[in-house]
Amino acid sequence: MKKYTLVICAMLACLNSCMNKNKSTTEQKVENSLQTEIEQLLSSKNEDVGIHNMHSKSTESTTVNASDPYAMLSTFKFPIALAVLDKVEQGEHHMQQIIVITKEDLLENTWSPFREKYPDANVSITLEEALNWMLQESDNNITDVLLRLVGGTETVENFLNNNQIVIKNNEAAMHIDWDSQFVNTATPLAYTNLLKEFDEGKILNKEHTLWLYNAMAASKTGTARLKGKLPNVVIAQRSGSSFTNDAGVTGATNNVGIIELPNGEKIYISVFLRNTTSNSQTSDAIIANIAKIAYDHYAMQQ
Repeated sequence: MKKYTLVICAMLACLNSCMNKNKSTTEQKVENSLQTEIEQLLSSKNEDVGIHNMHSKSTESTTVNASDPYAMLSTFKFPIALAVLDKVEQGEHHMQQIIVITKEDLLENTWSPFREKYPDANVSITLEEALNWMLQESDNNITDVLLRLVGGTETVENFLNNNQIVIKNNEAAMHIDWDSQFVNTATPLAYTNLLKEFDEGKILNKEHTLWLYNAMAASKTGTARLKGKLPNVVIAQRSGSSFTNDAGVTGATNNVGIIELPNGEKIYISVFLRNTTSNSQTSDAIIANIAKIAYDHYAMQQ
C-alpha cells in the first residue's frame, strides 16, 4: 500500500511541476507577445519613449528604455501626495486643517485653475481640498503650497528614498527656464514600481491609499492619453506636460497610472515621451495606443 501511495504522490508532484512549467511558459509568451506588439507600434514612430508596465498578478514586465531617466513634469505630484499623506499619518498634519491661500501664492505664469477661480486669493481651503486641486486639476500653485507645508522637495526625496526618482525643483523653479523643467526625473521602471507598491498598500495605510487612488481616478488632465482609447475604464492616473519651444520641440509628454481590468486585476504603467516634434494630439495618441494594446492583451487572458 505504501508503495502505491508513493507512486501516486510522485505522479501528482510531476503533474503539478508540469502545470507550473506550462503556466510559466504561457505567462512568458504572453509578456513577450505584448513586448512585440508595443515595439511594432513604436517602430513606425520617430520618438524617444520610455515605457514600463506590469500586470498585478505577474512578475514579468514590458520595457522600453525603462532604466533611462525621463523628466517627470507634473507626474511628480503623485510622489508629493504620498509624502503629504505620510505626514498626515504621522500626525503632523490632518486632512481638515485650514490652509490660507494668499495672493503671493498665486504666480501668474503657470497652470493654475485655482488662480482662475480665485484671482483675488485670500481663500481658506482644507488640506484635503488642496490635495484635490493638485491631483485632479494639476494646479501648479497649490502644488508649491503643499510642498512648502511639508518642508520642500527634499522632504519628498527623503520620503521616497529612491535614487531613480529625483525631485529637486518645485513648480516655480521649473518655470525659470527651459532646462529647469527637466531636473526632476524618474525611470519608468522606478515609477511603475512606486505605483505598484502604493496600490498594494505598502506605502500608506488603507484609508489614505483608497483616498489617493480615488483622487487620481478623478483626474481631469491628460484624459486623451492612457484613458484616450479606454474611456469607460477606471484609471488612477497622473499626467505631465512640458512647454513647447520656438523650434517646435515639446520636452516631455507623460502619463502614469493604474488601469483596472474587468476581473479586478490591474496594470501598472508609466509612459514618458521626450523631446518630440509631434503635436500634442499625436503624442497623446501614442500613449493611448500603448495603453489600449496592454489593456486588450491582458483582458484577453482572463
